[in-house]
Amino acid sequence: MINTVIAIASWVFICLGSLLLLISAIGLLRMPGLYTRMQAAGIIDTLGFLLALFGLILQTEFGALSLRLILIVFFVLVTSPVAMHTLCLFARHHRDKGGEEI
Repeated sequence: MINTVIAIASWVFICLGSLLLLISAIGLLRMPGLYTRMQAAGIIDTLGFLLALFGLILQTEFGALSLRLILIVFFVLVTSPVAMHTLCLFARHHRDKGGEEI
């Protein structure tokens, strides 16, 4: 019984994460400006990736594989916002110097 509930919950998380990743990809194509595209890529993409990984963690038994997935979750939580912030700072700095728009 509990295995069925965990399997259903993990598939819900994986499907929801995949849906958010699809929405993020569509947002990258449809958004008008650089900063709105970065928001679509940075926020929604990170959430979708984390939900999909959480679903995978639920499907694995506790062991080395689940610990690796938890480390990947931590790595994505730390690096994705920093990367988006750095890209925004670069774009703003490039525009302030009178360069052409990115």
